[in-house]
Amino acid sequence: MNGKTWFRSLLGLALTAPAWPLTLTAQTPAAITPAKMPKVGTVGERFQSFNIEMVEVTGGRFWAPYKKQGSAEQDVPASAKNSAPAGMDPSAFRYREPINLANPRLRKLAAGLAPSYVRVSGTWENTTYFHDSDEPAPATPPTGFNAVLTRPEWKGVIDFSKAVDAEIVTSFAISPGVRDAEGVWTPVEAKKVLAYTKAVGGSIAAAEMFNEPTFAGMGGAPKGYDAAAYGRDFKVFRGFVKEAAPEMVILGPGSVGEIGLAVGLPPNSMIKTEDMMAASGPGVDAFSYHFYGGVSQRCKMMGAAMQTTPEAALTDDWLSRTNRDEDFYAKLRDRFAPGAPLWLTETGETACGGNPWASDFIDSFRYLNQLGTLAKRGVQVVMHNTLAASDYALVDEATLLPRPNYWSALLWRKTMGTTVLDAGASPSPNLHLYAHCLRNQPGGVALLAINADRTTPQELKAPAKSKRYTLTAKDLMDNKVELNGVELQVNSDGDLPSLEGEAQAAGTVRLAPASITFLAFPNAGNAACRR
Repeated sequence: MNGKTWFRSLLGLALTAPAWPLTLTAQTPAAITPAKMPKVGTVGERFQSFNIEMVEVTGGRFWAPYKKQGSAEQDVPASAKNSAPAGMDPSAFRYREPINLANPRLRKLAAGLAPSYVRVSGTWENTTYFHDSDEPAPATPPTGFNAVLTRPEWKGVIDFSKAVDAEIVTSFAISPGVRDAEGVWTPVEAKKVLAYTKAVGGSIAAAEMFNEPTFAGMGGAPKGYDAAAYGRDFKVFRGFVKEAAPEMVILGPGSVGEIGLAVGLPPNSMIKTEDMMAASGPGVDAFSYHFYGGVSQRCKMMGAAMQTTPEAALTDDWLSRTNRDEDFYAKLRDRFAPGAPLWLTETGETACGGNPWASDFIDSFRYLNQLGTLAKRGVQVVMHNTLAASDYALVDEATLLPRPNYWSALLWRKTMGTTVLDAGASPSPNLHLYAHCLRNQPGGVALLAINADRTTPQELKAPAKSKRYTLTAKDLMDNKVELNGVELQVNSDGDLPSLEGEAQAAGTVRLAPASITFLAFPNAGNAACRR
């Protein structure tokens, strides 16, 4: 056994949930009352959504898999030579061919989460040129751009959107290639994208002006770009959209990292959302932001303070970070866009493509807890990054096999409706409880119970029988997950299983250590869920 194998085995033993007797609970079981859980809000039907990065669509350098990390310059076409964020270590990236959005297996998996939004954006979109012609694309991007998007590639996004019932969300280029002689943003690229989309029968549901303006310099904006420049450009952007696409939701600003990720960064490296919103004035239809609780090992050069570990993955500190950022941006929304819905348009295990364990069951606790707590806080959309690229993807990009977070997403889609309920107080800080009206079942209630305690079982007392869906893994650091003790798999054609629940009698509901359970109460008789 070599050193790496020995270390992984040892870590796996440390993180695997022990088979403790389920009778040894740490507290008196808490009584849940599905019939009386009050309504606390609603979320959109497309609440649970996902990203496909623009660099996936065009082909380019995206986050390199850990096992294949090497020179980012290998076999890179001239049209993608500069397709990486400014100032980043080139070895953190690997060139990828354009994603095949017509792949039947990928479409089946995406359709399983429908209806949803598919956000096609990311840092790379900020500097992407749209080749609005049926002639061959230029071998290198025009001056002022770093990548080229062709008509067939964008048509592929539109066709995918229709096939899987995922409405398109995007952003537009803001690099020097779209600016006039005074350096002001112009809609030269946005106009082409919108016109072509309409011409081929597509539509864009919502758009941010550009991706993550808090890090505008890294994202391809002109040197010295600041809040005043953002405010000036946004006013032009809003005026253009209201004339060219009045039905499209204007999202903004799409900020990220002003709390956790800002730790240790050089002074003046970030533009504050507060300053941008003050400069731009009112104008967003929905207030958007991004959230990552830290950065992955690929970005360790950003400092130890922004790193995390598998040992922290189930802790309250890690799971609650999404609340910290939501609170920060919700207060800014209330100041500058009161009444506007809050959209989380990009999130994942960590920034920079996710850690090696982002593809394992251990991250499903973060994924589902984030959906549960943000729905309760009134966030209307949560877009996971990504569908099928890098370690934080819902689906393995090479095999197109679902990862644990995909199965978690599928169970959320099957059980959790759009009406959000108050599940009541949890008997333990490691037991996270969330409730919604049961999807497609008037009067029914769905309860999500996340036992993030690695060693201690938990118990609930339920007044009625239910259907139980429990996710567990033999090893938290593995990408295999079991539903009620049976490993979840697609068949050879990529078809999804039916996800049948087990009968759960009324009375004590036992929750194993490090487990995630959905309980469906179809006959709860909750008045808020009859409407």
